[in-house]
Amino acid sequence: MSNRLLAFLQLFVVSIAFWLLAFTFFIVIRYNGLTEELAIYTDEDLGIPISAFYKYGIILGLILGVFYAIIEFLFDEFFSKKFILGISIIVKSLIYFVLIVVVLSLLSFNIEEQIDIDLPNERGWWHTDPFFWNTVIYFVTASIIFSLIRIANDKFGRGMFINTLLGKYRKPREEERILMFLDLKDSTKIAEKIGHIRYSKFIQDCFTDLNKVLNKYDAEIHQYVGDEAVITWTVKKGFRRNNCINLFFAFQEQLMKRKTYYLATYSFEPIFKAGIHFGRIMIAEVGTIKKEIAYHGDVINTASRIQSLCNKYNTYLLISETLLEEMKIVNQYQLDSKGSITLTGKEKAIEVFGISK
Repeated sequence: MSNRLLAFLQLFVVSIAFWLLAFTFFIVIRYNGLTEELAIYTDEDLGIPISAFYKYGIILGLILGVFYAIIEFLFDEFFSKKFILGISIIVKSLIYFVLIVVVLSLLSFNIEEQIDIDLPNERGWWHTDPFFWNTVIYFVTASIIFSLIRIANDKFGRGMFINTLLGKYRKPREEERILMFLDLKDSTKIAEKIGHIRYSKFIQDCFTDLNKVLNKYDAEIHQYVGDEAVITWTVKKGFRRNNCINLFFAFQEQLMKRKTYYLATYSFEPIFKAGIHFGRIMIAEVGTIKKEIAYHGDVINTASRIQSLCNKYNTYLLISETLLEEMKIVNQYQLDSKGSITLTGKEKAIEVFGISK
C-alpha cells in the first residue's frame, strides 16, 4: 500500500467517525433538547418521527465525512503549497457551503418521498430556512474543532496530542523507546553551494519526503533540529516488522524516486545517515510558554553519538548491539560489525553494527 493511499485512508476513517458523531450529537441537542417549557420534543411536535432525524443525521454525517476527507486530502497534497492559508480556507469554505446546500436538498427530497410530508425545498429554499443556517453554523464550529485537533496532532506528533491532553507527561515518566537520529550528509557543503534560502527549501523538501513514509512504519517525529530529525517508536511498534530500520530504507527509496527533482532544483541529491539505539528514557512536559515534550537520558546521547560515527565508517545506517539483540534480522539485511567502541563520555564499550539491504 502506498504512503499516500495509507494517509488518505487514515484521514477517511477519522473523518467519517468524527462527522457521524458530530451530526448524531447535533440531532440530540437540536431535537431531543429541552424547550423553554422544559418539555422534550415529541414526534407530534416535530411532525416527523424522531427516528427519521437520527437516520438522516447519520446519512448526512456519512456523506459529509466522505467528501470532507477527499477535499482535505486533495488540498493537503496538491494545493497547500500553491495557495496561502487564507485563500485555501476561503476556497474550501465555498466548496463546503455548496456541498451542504446540495446534500440537504437531496435529503429533503428523499424525506418527502419516504414520509410523505411537504418540506420547503424549492429553489433558493436555504436563503431563509433556519434549519439550514443552524446546520451551517454547527458544521463550521465542528469543522474548526476538527481542524484544531489535526493541527495539534501534527504539532505534538501522532498520539502525543492525546497524551498531552490527558496530562500523561506532566510528571516525568520512564518509558522504553527506540530512537533514531537522522542527519543530512555533507550539509555544510550543500548550504555553501546553494545559499541559505535554497538550502532551507531543500531541507523542507527532504523532511516532506520523510513525513510521507512515517505513518507506514508507525514512527513519530520527536523534533527537528536544523538538518537533523529525531524519530522515535515505542518498543512494540519499532520492533514490529523491523519498522525502526525499514523506515530508513523506505526514506532512502523515497528520496531516490525524487532524485531527478532534487538534481534539477538544487543540483544536489540528498543523502542521509542515521544511528539507532534503544533503552529507557525519561519523558516530561516542559515549559509553561510553548510547552514541549522533552526526552532525557543516556539513550539519547548514545543514539546521537552512534549517528556521528557514520562518516568515520563510511556507512549510512549504524545500530547498537542493544538494539540488534531485540530484533529479528532476516537474510534481506547485511550486518557489518564495527567492533566494540567506547563512545565519548562513556566508560562501557558498546558494539556498533552497520546495516544495509
